[in-house]
Amino acid sequence: MFQTLYSYFWWERLWLPANLTWADLEDRDGRVYAKASDLYITLPLAFLFLVVRHLFETYVATPLAGLLNVKEKVRLKATPNAVLEKFYATTTKHPKQADVETLSKKSGCTVRQVERWFRRRRNQDRPSLLKKFREASWRFTFYLLAFIAGMAKPWFYDLREVWKGYPIQSMLPSQYWYYMIELSFYWSLLFSIASDVKRKDFKEQIIHHVATIILISFSWFANYIRAGTLIMALHDSSDYLLESAKMFNYAGWRNTCNNIFIVFAAVFIVTRLVILPFWIMHCTVVYPLDLYPAFFGYYFFNFMMVVLQSLHIFWAYLIIRMAQNESPPISFPLKVVEDERSDRDETDNSEEEEEAAKNGPLSNGHPVLNNNHRKTD
Repeated sequence: MFQTLYSYFWWERLWLPANLTWADLEDRDGRVYAKASDLYITLPLAFLFLVVRHLFETYVATPLAGLLNVKEKVRLKATPNAVLEKFYATTTKHPKQADVETLSKKSGCTVRQVERWFRRRRNQDRPSLLKKFREASWRFTFYLLAFIAGMAKPWFYDLREVWKGYPIQSMLPSQYWYYMIELSFYWSLLFSIASDVKRKDFKEQIIHHVATIILISFSWFANYIRAGTLIMALHDSSDYLLESAKMFNYAGWRNTCNNIFIVFAAVFIVTRLVILPFWIMHCTVVYPLDLYPAFFGYYFFNFMMVVLQSLHIFWAYLIIRMAQNESPPISFPLKVVEDERSDRDETDNSEEEEEAAKNGPLSNGHPVLNNNHRKTD
């Protein structure tokens, strides 16, 4: 049965145009072609990426955060309370008003104290500013290097070159490593997504990573390598700008963050909503039909492109919505970086007033410290 499923899965008509077989793509005369078995190496490479990332964040990103004066916010800790902790861990982190009143009776706290406890407890679980900075630094470094490598391909400037000689297109060593590294990186993102900073578009990120992995893998199987490198380079062109904007935002360089994010927004919209659908997808939908009749692989590849394009429209909508809602326009990047995809610490004016009454006047939400004595909650 396994052999039957294996035969159906690798049926040539699924992956290759008519009148072409796997034998036509066997290495010969010094010409090397993509093989499915090549992708096995991406899984151990993905775990190697996780190790390299840990070393990078520890020995590069952390010292860089110190140089840029990335400062952590002072967070008030929730007072230990077994009743509230059990409800928080097993039921919900956001209790309804009826739940708050019930918990108030069970815990012996007032309603306000219960609400404050949940706010502080949620803030405790939110990732630190340093964690966010380290993640952004890692992704910025990879996307920038990958974009530079992707721009070196000749078919980036002449889309007709993508299909020249297809499907009998031999593979260069640079193409092999570009594919292996890109695919391994996205596997590592998928493996670490549960422990990374959780953003509001968490589900969309999972869909994006899975769709990207499928698209890269399939393009390798079907020898769509030139089209695949083109698409990956196009995506990397704006991603490193977003990550650099986040880094400067976490460091408090607001004007620099704003300016970079404006560039990112422009590059994102031009590349993902103009170049990708009207140039790249035109290249993958129209040009191949001049060489061979449409087959399953042709339809599947372009279907996955449509999935990615749908995600691009969703993210572009978030960017444009923030640009419209915020005044003056120059400040909208911070709203996108902080609000649209990241959870921020919760604050409450009544709580600040209580802290002021207890600890004295507040400055930027924190007590003013006098006589070199630090006040604690």
